[in-house]
Amino acid sequence: MNTYFLEQLMASPSALPTNTSQVDLAPCVLTIGNFDGVHLGHQAMLDQVRDIAHAQNLGSAVMIFEPQPREFFAPATAPARLTNLAEKQALLAEHGVETLIVAGFDTDFRSLSAQAFADILAMRLNVKALVLGDDFRFGHDRTGDSQFLRDYGLHVTNLHTITDDSDKAARISSTRIRDLLLAGDIDAANTLLGRDYAITGMVMGGDKIGRTMDFPTANIGLQRIKPALHGIFAVDVVSLDGEGQVIPNGLVALADNGQTGIAGLRQNSLFGTANIGTRPSVDKTHDWRLEVHFPELQADLYGLTLQVRFLHYLHGERRYDGLEALKAGIHQDVTDLLEWRAKQK
Repeated sequence: MNTYFLEQLMASPSALPTNTSQVDLAPCVLTIGNFDGVHLGHQAMLDQVRDIAHAQNLGSAVMIFEPQPREFFAPATAPARLTNLAEKQALLAEHGVETLIVAGFDTDFRSLSAQAFADILAMRLNVKALVLGDDFRFGHDRTGDSQFLRDYGLHVTNLHTITDDSDKAARISSTRIRDLLLAGDIDAANTLLGRDYAITGMVMGGDKIGRTMDFPTANIGLQRIKPALHGIFAVDVVSLDGEGQVIPNGLVALADNGQTGIAGLRQNSLFGTANIGTRPSVDKTHDWRLEVHFPELQADLYGLTLQVRFLHYLHGERRYDGLEALKAGIHQDVTDLLEWRAKQK
């Protein structure tokens, strides 16, 4: 999948409304949105794009926004991210998208008129047809819609609300999945995602508090304002290479002193216990962290890219009075999650 940033495709950000010379992109069918989570509803959009593109011998393309609009307008109250940009890129590529266009959502972009945005689509991005949700709006003050684009001369297919098999009245949405994850209902969230929920990030330096309590953790970068789920979880973890592919036995190969960890539930993974949240017991209430402890593993994991798959929710974050109480709480959590692991096939 080729990824382009819209600003790089244009002569300059200030020229967006008026510079309409062609860029070197193949004629394409485009869909537009946040695509946070790339869930089953999004996947239906992508399937429609691919079908139309194949029928008309066109390329398939997706435009997303960074930051997402609500993060631009009100970052403190914006919804938690299901997927950061890198995760979204990987998922879109898996679903056959050929071209990804990342539009920087800023003051210049939000000020574009509907006419200027349509000009960009047709004359700069070589868009021949679009697949859009039935509520899609665009342009300054959201003055543009699907009919505006049809009147402009573009072919637009509207895909209506996608519901799930268990509840035909319930729309599959990123909001609904966030609510399920926040409630710890991982299985229901996975059903709507069409895959197991996971977070990918690089192991970074932390404050090493866990190490002082005999529970060392890998501190994994979130690359989002805040995560979509909070609490204590059983996870399994794989190591990824620079192309995003799983490294066979990538974690076991780094083990020292025969401490090779406990096998996870998927191939090439290790089992871990994870805390994702703000760690109220260490007064880091504005510092979102994903920390994973690997029982029976001794290894240097700094700099690795890890994918953490969430398997089982134990409980929400708890505040403990002092480090000894925190240590006892962590010990009990690890014990409980290892017991859960032992019951799995």
